[in-house]
Amino acid sequence: MKTKFLALLLVLILFSCEEVTLVNFTETNNIFNENAIVELNIPKAEGTSTKAQTINKVVENHIANMLVFLEEPSDTLQLDYAIENFDLEYKSFKDGFGESAMVWDASFDGEVTYQSPMLISIAINSYINSGGAHGNLNVTFFNFDASTGALLQFDDLFNDKEGLKEIVKTHFEEETKGSEINYFFGEPFSLPANIGFNDEGIVCFYNVYEIASYADGITEFTVPFEDVEAYLNIY
Repeated sequence: MKTKFLALLLVLILFSCEEVTLVNFTETNNIFNENAIVELNIPKAEGTSTKAQTINKVVENHIANMLVFLEEPSDTLQLDYAIENFDLEYKSFKDGFGESAMVWDASFDGEVTYQSPMLISIAINSYINSGGAHGNLNVTFFNFDASTGALLQFDDLFNDKEGLKEIVKTHFEEETKGSEINYFFGEPFSLPANIGFNDEGIVCFYNVYEIASYADGITEFTVPFEDVEAYLNIY
């Protein structure tokens, strides 16, 4: 019995002394302008670990899907191919409408908004102008398990959707108090499709068209950790 106790104690000591290795990020800055213009300013997880590769693949695949006009997203779409395809699509457009002075352009800016031993949150800001009345702006948050790089879903992060919804609704109403915008187009309040993290709490981000018209823009606010701690599985 004493031997088992000492063995368990040793394991606990070793575990408590183990350093948690945070992922190092650098910023990738590239511009491609053979025909169309594609600019990348995005975080890149350093190293050759599976964790780093998994994070980078998710970010790059997201950008690739933003550039290629598919009915359904593809999790195997490669970024190099997507950039080349976007360029070729613009060249084809230009060949057909040579009098048009419009140049297609796309820019992607990202940042690590939060990092802890348990969680990494990355925001990707995308702007694509491919010949419409105005460019399309979109912000997407990705939340990763800091120990594996696995992409986390809502149920991995939160344990009570309805409870969280009530807290976020309170902050939303405070954020939009006095506004005359017809939010949610007459429908009941709903959580944003994008929830990320920063050092203060959870970031609630509603993209254009999600709850209001394009002209009304985005809605963004942070709910402090102390207000949502009871609903968090990880942070």
